Amino acid sequence: MADAGVASRRKSEELIAAGAVRVNNRVAKIGDSVNPAKDTVTVRGKRIFRAGTMRYILLNKPRGYVTTTDDDLGRKCVTQLLPDVKERVYPVGRLDRVSEGALILTNDGEFANAVMHPSHHVPKTYLVTVKPDITKEGVQRLSEGIELDGRMTAPAEVTVINREEGKAVVQIILHEGRNREIRRMCEAIGLEVARLKRTAVGPVRLGTLPVGRYRELTEKEKDAILSAAGCKKEEKR
Repeated sequence: MADAGVASRRKSEELIAAGAVRVNNRVAKIGDSVNPAKDTVTVRGKRIFRAGTMRYILLNKPRGYVTTTDDDLGRKCVTQLLPDVKERVYPVGRLDRVSEGALILTNDGEFANAVMHPSHHVPKTYLVTVKPDITKEGVQRLSEGIELDGRMTAPAEVTVINREEGKAVVQIILHEGRNREIRRMCEAIGLEVARLKRTAVGPVRLGTLPVGRYRELTEKEKDAILSAAGCKKEEKR
């Protein structure tokens, strides 16, 4: 399923556990073997095929799009920004609908798992506009970690980039990926996030890629992000 670009390995296991996957019209179980040349595999009634071409895409996600391949509420999905991509790719990680910036999409499940797995701590870099201005104490608290849901966040790298009356632009580098983590951390110290833009995933930077546009990752970038995840190229397969 991961090789077919349906979902990451972890999400694929969730779909199997939920009974959404069938092999030759029988409900699949985790650990079942499949012969792509002979067996028919369906997910929620739709047949899937092993991907022939692996795609590794960097998208500059605009605000207003949800980070998913489809949405029951009819909201705009990031895959709608890839009309020329014929392969079924899916997002590696998430960005909130009101957030923007660097988002990787792929149909390579092993690569996606290497980047997303919590134990790999691939850093994500964000530019965050907060209101009001952040204090020295606030920078220290974000850097050292904030208690969310009874658990401290991992230490973050926090740098004030610019200050204006009533607001500041802060660069935050996270090494974990909890849901809405930056927004919740800022809320915990009395700051409102006015804008949040991810500028890099590991060593892969957004650069001058226009909003709403995408490009393929280079081989060097793919190897670099796997290295950041602590994976050697040959271990991904």
